[in-house]
This record gives sequence, C-alpha cells and structure tokens, in this order.
Amino acid sequence: MRQIVILLMTVMTLGVCTTASAKKVVVPKMYIFGMAASFSDTIVYFTNVQEIDSAWIDTKGNFLQGRNLYSLELRNYLKYQGMDNRTCIVVANKKRSKLEKKFLKMKKLYTQSKDGKLHYDIRFINDQDFKFRTIDMSDEFDNPEHGE
Repeated sequence: MRQIVILLMTVMTLGVCTTASAKKVVVPKMYIFGMAASFSDTIVYFTNVQEIDSAWIDTKGNFLQGRNLYSLELRNYLKYQGMDNRTCIVVANKKRSKLEKKFLKMKKLYTQSKDGKLHYDIRFINDQDFKFRTIDMSDEFDNPEHGE
C-alpha cells in the first residue's frame, strides 16, 4: 500500500512539473498601454492603448513576455524628456476591449478620489511622441540557458 501511495505521489509530481512550464508563442497582435509615476512628485503619465505586432506571450496565462523591456522603453523615453526616476509599468492583453477597461479603471484610480480633490497631475503621452516597439523574444526562448 505504501508503495502505491509513493508511486501515485511521484506520478502526480511529474504531471505538475510538466504542465507548469508554459509554451512561448508569437501572437499576430497585442494591445498595450504604459503608466509611469514617481515617488517624488504627483505627475502620472499614461500612454494610449497601442497595438504591437508579433508579440511573444506564454500560453498558460497569456502574459506578455518581455514586459520589463517594454516598461524600460517607456522609462527611457521619459528620461530623455527630462523626467528621470519614474517607475513604469505596462499592461497588455490580446483583446483591445478588455485592455481599455483596465486602462479606464487605472486612470480612475488617479483621477477620482473620495474627497473630490485631484491629488495627481495626469498627463497623456501622444502616440506621435511615443510608440511601443515590438521586442523580438525569439532569441530568449531558442537559447537553452533560458530554460527552454
């Protein structure tokens, strides 16, 4: 009986280990927006929802791969505009409508407060001034040192 329990636990462990790794694939288009804030002032920057082509995602959670590189693009743009030390994030989704809902929800956090006062200076970055570039992640996933 004990051997059966050990065998079942081993099989279950192997099953979890093999399904835990998500496959990385390219999708024809993905939608993305960025937000940047600083702890030293009240200015918050938003990009518009933008479309990027040939984005890499993992199939398990549809997470955009290289999110740190996309946020670094925004951070570098702001740095060259004279706005150093910004914390930048990007949010992405395969469906524009879902991403627009997230965009409005995040914007609402900074534009509406319970006391009715504006606590942040919201600024929008035009698409003509800044556009996310597609980041090719194929080298990352073809290299055996990166786990695949």
